[in-house]
Amino acid sequence: MGAEAGQALAAAGILQSATPDPRREGHWLLRAGSKVGAVRTPGGHVVRITPKTPVSRLFFLLGFSLDPERVWRDSREGTVDTGAHDDVVPALAHAVERQIDTALRQGVLQGYREVTESALVVRGRLREAEQIRRHFGRTPPVEITYDAYTADTAENRILRAAVERLLRLPGVTGPVRRRLAHQRVRLADALPLVRGHDLPRWQPSRLNSRYQPALRLAEAVLRDTSPEHRRGGAEPLAMDGFLLDMNKLFEDFVTVALRKALQGDGLTARLQDSHHLDTAGLVRIRPDLVVRTGDGRTPVAVVDAKYKVEKGDGLLNADLYQALAYATVLGLREAHLVYAAGRQPERFHEVRGTTARPAERGVRLYQHSLDLSREPGQLLSALREIAQRLAGAAPNPRS
Repeated sequence: MGAEAGQALAAAGILQSATPDPRREGHWLLRAGSKVGAVRTPGGHVVRITPKTPVSRLFFLLGFSLDPERVWRDSREGTVDTGAHDDVVPALAHAVERQIDTALRQGVLQGYREVTESALVVRGRLREAEQIRRHFGRTPPVEITYDAYTADTAENRILRAAVERLLRLPGVTGPVRRRLAHQRVRLADALPLVRGHDLPRWQPSRLNSRYQPALRLAEAVLRDTSPEHRRGGAEPLAMDGFLLDMNKLFEDFVTVALRKALQGDGLTARLQDSHHLDTAGLVRIRPDLVVRTGDGRTPVAVVDAKYKVEKGDGLLNADLYQALAYATVLGLREAHLVYAAGRQPERFHEVRGTTARPAERGVRLYQHSLDLSREPGQLLSALREIAQRLAGAAPNPRS
């Protein structure tokens, strides 16, 4: 690998580290971080980062985070078909293509879209102000607005953009690539998205219900997945690929699952609930999940998810300090950390000096561990147990 490709990887933050190998010229030492997937460097090299978690389980986490209602009803299978692929990008391409094929099985969705244009004949509504401003009242042409029944809808634009992005990714297998090209033809009436613009908005409805699983997965492909990064004030590095951030994926899965499990307990759960550590409001803290009473006023519990292995050797003390800060600010007698793996399902630390009387117990910091190699139903059961503990925590602020 050349120096340009190695420097691009080091600058982009895709890996935890990328340094030249001092023993072999032209070789680089690469160390993976929290991102998994594949990326093509400026020199044409393809770097594949394989997750430790099985790909099928990884996509269960993704599917649940995107559509918890559907997966909650049937946690045995999940909603994302990855085929027999063991790498992230081929599995993703297969999954998206299968979802799009299912969505289009009854035909391409059409809908009404407002069209504004200049025309030689009057159709729809005449835009009088524009007619006077542009043409001084003369006709033709005429400035009109009308509703067109078309396949150029927000839903089809998103699906087409996802297909085109997947066709550019390295590692997509030949059969899947051919099927994606076929889906692109079916979606040809939808205009391509403009690069750098926000995704078009769509509203879930009865009419687009068959599209919704494909749309959620397509949006995951299009949002926050590009490994393009700027180096100083320079142009973006010429890199393309797809990367999943396991930190965010695990956090999304844990918090969405806990919020779903708490719905029947008369509690509200807020994701990324913002607070300040100091009285001056200068130091912001943002716990992953804050559970409150039904009226939303009183904190009941606080949770932070960590895509790490919980250890007992002091390496993760910073996580405990963070959890203690959350409990202190929110006035809680316990805080919870959920790890991706650990030596035991649950343990806690009781903090010294957090009680005024010896008979009272101090603040407890719980560490929970989820074994991501377990079956989906077992994962959800483990999170339901954690949710029961959160629901049982009385809103008893420290005085």
